Amino acid sequence: MIGVYLTHPQVAVDASVPVPEWGLSETGRTRLLAIRQRPWVRSLAGIVSSAERKAKEAAAILAEAAGVDFRTVAEMGENDRSATGYLPPLEFEKAADWFFANPERSFRGWERAVDAQARIVAAFDAALESWPPDRPIAFVGHGGVGTLLKCHLAGMPIARSTDQPSGGGNVFAFRLSDRRLLCDWAPVETFTGEFG
Repeated sequence: MIGVYLTHPQVAVDASVPVPEWGLSETGRTRLLAIRQRPWVRSLAGIVSSAERKAKEAAAILAEAAGVDFRTVAEMGENDRSATGYLPPLEFEKAADWFFANPERSFRGWERAVDAQARIVAAFDAALESWPPDRPIAFVGHGGVGTLLKCHLAGMPIARSTDQPSGGGNVFAFRLSDRRLLCDWAPVETFTGEFG
C-alpha cells in the first residue's frame, strides 16, 4: 500500500499578507477539484496537513472526496522564511537555490535546510508510527520541506535538483511498509497512484 506527499498547488500571492496565511488561487483550487474522482484520492483513509492555510484548503478538497477527516500538524509547515518576509519571484528563486546549496547555513535568518528536514521527517515518522500499512494516507504540505522529506526517503543529500517543478500541485509516492520512495514528483493531473 502507498502513501503520498502532495504539495499545495498555486496560491493567491499577496505581499501584504504573511505567507502562511495565503490561500489557494482559483487555478490551484481548480486543479485539485479536477482529481477528486481519481481512485487514489477516493481510496485515502487518512490525510495529514500542514497548518498553513493553503495546505489546509488543499487537504479539505481531498478529504471531502475521500470521505475522511484531515488533521493538521504544525511541524509540517514550510521552511521558516519569516526573517526576510515576502521576496519577489526572481529574488526568491535565488534564495531557494542558496538554501538548498547550503543546508547547514541560514539564508538571512531563514530556518536551515537541515533543521527543516529534521522537523518534517520527525512529523512524518510520528504520523506513521501507529498508522496501519494497509491504509493509504496522504500528507499535504509544501514544496521546500516536501523536497527535504523526499531526499530523506531516497537516501539522497539535500539538493535543489530534487525539488518539485514550479507551480506546486505535485505528488510523490512511497511504500508504507518500508517508507521506500516509489516515484519522483508528478503533477497531480498525471499521477495515477499505480505501481506494479
